Amino acid sequence: MQPSPPAAHPQSPRDLFVSFTWLALQGFGGVLAIVQREMVEKKKWLTPEQFLEDWAVAQVMPGPNVINLALMIGDRYFGLRGALAAVAGMLTIPLAVILALAVLYAHYAGNPQVAAALRGMGAVSGGLIAATGVKLVPQLRKHPLGFATCLVIMALVFVAIAVLKIPLGWVLLVLGGAACIWTWKRIAP
Repeated sequence: MQPSPPAAHPQSPRDLFVSFTWLALQGFGGVLAIVQREMVEKKKWLTPEQFLEDWAVAQVMPGPNVINLALMIGDRYFGLRGALAAVAGMLTIPLAVILALAVLYAHYAGNPQVAAALRGMGAVSGGLIAATGVKLVPQLRKHPLGFATCLVIMALVFVAIAVLKIPLGWVLLVLGGAACIWTWKRIAP
């Protein structure tokens, strides 16, 4: 069953560009939590189900996940123009900021306060990603495999990556592939 489309949508490719630029400028160390909040909760351009489905596809496509997501959202509303506008928004101004920060970092890299600040940003980024994961758990209640099975798969992925230190590619290929095939068999006529 396809989720109902959200009521709101971007007004133009320019709206996509500005929105994704704003998202990219907010997300140091990862913008997943910010994209979910902005696209689903604030702008309502996507339903929670659409976000979860699009995010799953974005993760298995080659390239940066959020760029893939921006491409899909832009394409959904304005085709190629929308996709290009969303990606340009994700990359243009943030690229200029990163280049300026690289120059500053090269100058101040030896400063212990700079190193400590960067370690702190890493912890915040991890917390944002974890918070987004927790927000997405309720959507698993609607998954064809069932809520309990999804939680078991999540636990297996966590153990494989965090405890057993199996590379993400292998975990994605084996557990992700198995989950996709299992789901496909459940929903196939």
